[in-house]
Amino acid sequence: MKDQSASGILATAIEKIKDMVDCQTIIGDAIDAGDGIKVIPISKVTYGFASGGSDFPTKTSKELFGGGGGAGVTISPVAFLVINNGEVSVKYISEGAENSAERIIGMVPDVVNKVSDVVTKLKNDKNASEEAAE
Repeated sequence: MKDQSASGILATAIEKIKDMVDCQTIIGDAIDAGDGIKVIPISKVTYGFASGGSDFPTKTSKELFGGGGGAGVTISPVAFLVINNGEVSVKYISEGAENSAERIIGMVPDVVNKVSDVVTKLKNDKNASEEAAE
């Protein structure tokens, strides 16, 4: 049994939450949808803790402690990471739910693809001009 104090109660609550929520709660396991498509669920996890207690005076040498604690967890699905034949995209569950950080993360695969396309085009143009010069 944990220490009978406010910090002991809070430590127990945190330990129980750790048992329930891990990184696979936020980034879920990949789901094979067939045809080279994999879907990975992304969730938002919020949690809160509270504890309190007090020592009660007694006429004997025995110490009395009364206290309590609690924790709450909310898990909300926000998006799916879709991998389709090597191309990655983010599909949000609700368009209004995107904040700026989520929008930036969602744009990364598109930006990488566009930069790759530009680099490939520049290389092809350079090779074509070198071949024409010969």
